[in-house]
Amino acid sequence: MANVVRSALVQCSWTGDKQSMIDKHVAFARQAADQGAQVICFQELFYGPYFCQVQDTVYYDYAEEIPDGPTTKLFQELARELNMVMILPMYERQQEGVLYNTAAVIDADGTYLGKYRKTHIPQVKGFLEKFYFRPGNLGYPIFDTAVGRIGVYICYDRHFPEGWRALGLAGAKIVFNPSATSRGLSAYLWQLEQPASAVANEYFIGAINRVGIEDLGDNDFYGQTYFASPRGQFVGDVASTYDEELVVRDLDLDLVTEVRNQWAFYRDRRPDMYGTLAEG
Repeated sequence: MANVVRSALVQCSWTGDKQSMIDKHVAFARQAADQGAQVICFQELFYGPYFCQVQDTVYYDYAEEIPDGPTTKLFQELARELNMVMILPMYERQQEGVLYNTAAVIDADGTYLGKYRKTHIPQVKGFLEKFYFRPGNLGYPIFDTAVGRIGVYICYDRHFPEGWRALGLAGAKIVFNPSATSRGLSAYLWQLEQPASAVANEYFIGAINRVGIEDLGDNDFYGQTYFASPRGQFVGDVASTYDEELVVRDLDLDLVTEVRNQWAFYRDRRPDMYGTLAEG
């Protein structure tokens, strides 16, 4: 019997307030459950605007403790009710003044499994993230969930191959990449980088992006959420460029083993030759 995991991704637009965004994502999770989804991932900083278009301390108020904050607790209860693994990209307050761009991972029984903190923090026009986030310090954790071994890599991280590889070496079968990325500088890379990384590391990637123009700047978030297979192919259609969408796809995890046996990239690696890559 094929080892198929029905997986869901959500792309949506900013509603104008935190509570309605949380309510919207609860509704999306319920829709996904109605379609048989076993795991779901939301977009980067899912319950807020992408406030990194400006620099204003008022947005520090969006940060919560993880896992002790109210949003994590709410979705733990929902995960237990729906029997669904959930990845929640949030703004984390570790302590006053120490803030991270983080994704909490909840198992299908509601158990909090841990979190990933975004490693690479950009500071360019439209993405002023160093004002809001410290660089992640938890490495590249792997989460053993009810649907198998998964990892998380957040938005700008996707431009750096080292984390993708670390997750593959740790045995990831699916890696989720929640993002908030807009037209312009990197738009042409969106349907290129994650499929290429899925091939290079031989696992599934779920690439999530929000949609719409928010009132904090002119960033036009272009959606195009999708799953890429270990062969670098889209699993079903890529989501809309403009509209909110729930993407539900069946991922055959046996394909991960098949591709790894066929290409043997992990066998043929030469880590003894790569030492200088991490220097300087």
